[in-house]
Amino acid sequence: MVTNCTFLENELYDVARLFKSRPDTLTHSFAYENGVFKNAFEVDGVKYAYEDRAEFSGELEFKRKEKLFAKLRLYRILSEKYGETMPWGALTGIRPTKLAYREAEADRDFKKLFDFMCVSAENTALTGEILEAQRGIYEKDEKNADYFVSLPFCPSKCEYCSFITAPIDKTRGFLPAYLDCLTKEIAASAPVIKNLRSVYIGGGTPFAVDCAELEKVLCAVDRLRKNGCEYTVEAGRPDVFSEDKLRLLKDHGVTRICINPQSFSDTTLQKIGRKHTAADVYRAFEMSAKYNFEINLDLIAGLADETLADFEKSLGAAVRLAPENITVHCLCLKAGAKLKEETSYLDAPVVSEMVAKSRQMLPENGYRPYYMYRQKYQAGNNENVGWAKRGAECVYNIDVMEEIADNIAAGANAVSKKVTFSDGKITRYASPKDLKTYIEKIDEIIAKKAEFFARG
Repeated sequence: MVTNCTFLENELYDVARLFKSRPDTLTHSFAYENGVFKNAFEVDGVKYAYEDRAEFSGELEFKRKEKLFAKLRLYRILSEKYGETMPWGALTGIRPTKLAYREAEADRDFKKLFDFMCVSAENTALTGEILEAQRGIYEKDEKNADYFVSLPFCPSKCEYCSFITAPIDKTRGFLPAYLDCLTKEIAASAPVIKNLRSVYIGGGTPFAVDCAELEKVLCAVDRLRKNGCEYTVEAGRPDVFSEDKLRLLKDHGVTRICINPQSFSDTTLQKIGRKHTAADVYRAFEMSAKYNFEINLDLIAGLADETLADFEKSLGAAVRLAPENITVHCLCLKAGAKLKEETSYLDAPVVSEMVAKSRQMLPENGYRPYYMYRQKYQAGNNENVGWAKRGAECVYNIDVMEEIADNIAAGANAVSKKVTFSDGKITRYASPKDLKTYIEKIDEIIAKKAEFFARG
């Protein structure tokens, strides 16, 4: 692809890669004159030119309009050329709800923009339902913050996973030093916290560590969490659950846990490298019930060679367990995922059928969508959606996905975010991904993070 603007080249590439068919040659040029955005394309020797008039305020909004019109025009060219339409039309960003909120803040109906960008009626309606579910939780206040703690250890590596996690039997040697550094970083971050909305300990699989190791982290968090805010631990795989660990969470005020089976098919679990069965999931729920946690359960559409019937069975099992939240992910394949070399992620109609089935079954069983995000290389060009029973929505998920609060993140591969509403900017500070580098540089990380959050 050739374009006269590097910023747009990346955006237009994202549009082109939506389609199973791709042009052999594609060039683009852009100009702005007298209130008109001008985009010209040449696709496989055929020339196209478009003019779109729009008002804007400031450089940031100009860039948004520039991107919007270029992507829309290329999408319509390729959609007509190949006879293909996408469920999210020309939208390639990971957070459609953010775009909807931006329109609402400008006193515009987001549905008009979504129609303009060729988003399906079903996905436009889904976005509206999510905005409604977030009412009363969604809050833009620069004093707000959420806290994330990274415990990147797992019992084994799943076939689809691209995270930095490795089997704990290969990384346990780093664990004592890692926990010392992690708790040091947690303690050092106290001065930058204002109004703490939620705490989330994730991984990996935090329950992969033993009770004494987990307690060390929980004690460090206790010194930060003063206001009884929402507190989630992504306990993870059911084969590492124990009564002692659950009791420990309860003693430290944890309010939510995540149980992540991904599928209730023993065949699928074996194929993706899991060391547990569906029966272990039921045992984890039975153990957790007595502690009165709100529970989130994760499923993934598109695993291995599952059929629609397989996924429907998992959905049915999930709703019978009746957790407060059910998150439906679509398989997302990245560079580090073994399955990426074996799967055509776009040509995945069964995944779209699975998504449609979840949108039917979950509302029928008392769940409503409350957050959503999308990723590149996502099977069928679909989305990930969190579903919750009314009143059980997760504050952390909403804040993080909508990017409406600072996120103070501690640990290896943790990415802190600082939001400023006056200029619409979100800045990031990323800690080293690997455990060894994180441990070696902990004092530098603490100093740089303090400076990062001290900047106005």
